[in-house]
Amino acid sequence: MILRVENLSKHYIIKSGAFSKRQVIKAVRDVSFQVMENQSLGLIGESGSGKSTIANLVLRLIPPSGGKIELFEEDVTSLKEEEMRRYRKDIQIIFQYTNDILDPQMTVDELIKEPLKIHNIVKDRELDQEVERLLEQVGLSPSERWKLPGQLSGGQNQRIIIARAIATRARLIVCDEPVSALDVSVQGQILNLLIRLKEELNLSYLFISHDLKVIRHMCESIAVMKNGEIVELGDTFEVLNNPQHEYTKKLIEAIL
Repeated sequence: MILRVENLSKHYIIKSGAFSKRQVIKAVRDVSFQVMENQSLGLIGESGSGKSTIANLVLRLIPPSGGKIELFEEDVTSLKEEEMRRYRKDIQIIFQYTNDILDPQMTVDELIKEPLKIHNIVKDRELDQEVERLLEQVGLSPSERWKLPGQLSGGQNQRIIIARAIATRARLIVCDEPVSALDVSVQGQILNLLIRLKEELNLSYLFISHDLKVIRHMCESIAVMKNGEIVELGDTFEVLNNPQHEYTKKLIEAIL
């Protein structure tokens, strides 16, 4: 088992003034699912449905209000950050916007070496060879190695993000809308790259998207979210061809 969440919840308490009543925002409510080895689970739903909050909870970037998170069959629900560090290399994330992640003053070489050094993946004398190997693995030319992110296309920068994610030998990768900021012509290339890497490296994905077509292409299983809850969960083919929940039916009618 790569990931299991049980009855996961995240609540925010908002108080606008000293004498105002507290307002509880339930971002995620009693969510349960699991991701098996070499499986892709897609989280689908409209903006504000709780998808990204779940990603942050799974990555333990924010603490849960309730429920349980197991990574690689170990309970990480209540671990402090220093205790979570040993898991960081095994669970990585691919973000939507590369500009928020890639330091514009760092070369591609420096950007890929960064996670290798942080997690002591290879010896110092092997760093250059490992960078070249990772560039080839994500479909980039060695000539891009000395360029800055601003000299590359959006698709090339997303490949750099992917190279950083797989550099740590991650077992689970959270893909948070990884192609939505890219041109349609490039989206398919990046998705196919992720599929190839999944098979080559035995990766598991928690794939977040508002696009059912992307989820259908990428994921064996699907969880449909509405207002912080999973309203339908199952095999992607079964859910998309025989939806049971009215919200799922409306999503399919609107998007597919």
